[in-house]
Amino acid sequence: MVAEINVVPYIDVMLVLLIIFMVTAPMLQQGIEVEPPKAASQALAADGDPPVVVSVNTEGQLFVNIAENPNAPVEPGSVTALVAAARSLKPERPVLVKGDAKASYEHVVRAMSLVQQAGVQKVGLITTPDERAATPVGGGRSR
Repeated sequence: MVAEINVVPYIDVMLVLLIIFMVTAPMLQQGIEVEPPKAASQALAADGDPPVVVSVNTEGQLFVNIAENPNAPVEPGSVTALVAAARSLKPERPVLVKGDAKASYEHVVRAMSLVQQAGVQKVGLITTPDERAATPVGGGRSR
C-alpha cells in the first residue's frame, strides 16, 4: 500500500492566506500621513528594533507610532512619557522625528525637544530622498 499526502487542500489554504496578507499589509503602516521634506540623505539600516516615530503635521499636532491610537493626536507630556517608556524597555531603540514639509520649524523643534526631555541623546529626522540633489549638502562648484 502506498501512502500519499494530498497537498491540494494545503495549496488552497496557502493561496487564501497569501491574498489575506497582501490585502492587510498596506493597512499595517501606523501613524499619520505627512510629507517629509526632501534632502540628500542615506537610508537607515533595517536591522534592530523598529524606531519610535514622532510625527508632526502642518497644524503642529503630535503623533507617536507606539501610542494606543497612532492616528490620534497626543499631548506633549504624553509624547515624553511614551518615548521614555519605550526607551526604558529597549534603550538602543532609535527615535525619529517626522515633520511635514509644510509644518512650522517651531513645531518640529518642539517635537525634538520633547524627545530629548525623555532622555534621548540622539534624535534622527526623517526626510524623503531628493533625486535632484546630485551633490551632497554643502557641496557645489569650486572656483
